[in-house]
Amino acid sequence: MTESGDLPAAIVTGAAGGIGGAIAARLAGDGFHVHLLDQSQDRVQEVADALRKQGFAASATGIDLRSEDELRTFVSGLSRIDVLVNNAGIFDVIEFDALNPEDLRRMMEVNYIPVFTLSQAAARMMREDGRIINIASRSWLGARSIAHYASSKAAVVGLTRAMALDLAPRKILVNGIAPGVIETAILDAWDDEARIALAARQPIGRLGRPEDIAAAASFLADPRTGFITGQMLIVDGGASVGTLGGA
Repeated sequence: MTESGDLPAAIVTGAAGGIGGAIAARLAGDGFHVHLLDQSQDRVQEVADALRKQGFAASATGIDLRSEDELRTFVSGLSRIDVLVNNAGIFDVIEFDALNPEDLRRMMEVNYIPVFTLSQAAARMMREDGRIINIASRSWLGARSIAHYASSKAAVVGLTRAMALDLAPRKILVNGIAPGVIETAILDAWDDEARIALAARQPIGRLGRPEDIAAAASFLADPRTGFITGQMLIVDGGASVGTLGGA
């Protein structure tokens, strides 16, 4: 496949690796020209170059998602947008009693506000049947020691549902994905014993993979799923129906 203006176009944020990289690769394989966005130009360029070597249409842009001007300028330079995947985010663990307003502000500035800014700019360009897919987290249901993170993702869930209603008359569908525990760089500090114990606590007996989330994004971006909007697809191996207590 070669880059062509005839291809549907998808934007994926946080695309330098992990879940974002997997989503970008899956959408490229689905026939999209994928615009990969990330804080690190070098890292996201490597991912885009790898996709292009496979014959897919991909381009990379290093961008500060906290900059409304940068986001709006980027969108204004595109000729079409069919799918937007808001995946970029940050995560850390801080006990509730130790949290301060700056911790919450930092999470919102990366995990929530750019979702609004980029979605609004992209929606203004989208044609009928456009898709916005927001990557939230199962933690919006409640989780220990990450109140700042969980609340930022809960805000994303609320925004997703509200946008779905506002954009429905224009036939733009807005949905979200709430991953459970996924094997990404966040778990790099865990040793094998801890990983095995964590996997054993999941109802299906394993941790999630970035490709599991990419498959869900592909499903929601598919033109055949045209009657789904305002939904949050929880992809967590059944943990949300168990009793893991937010682990």
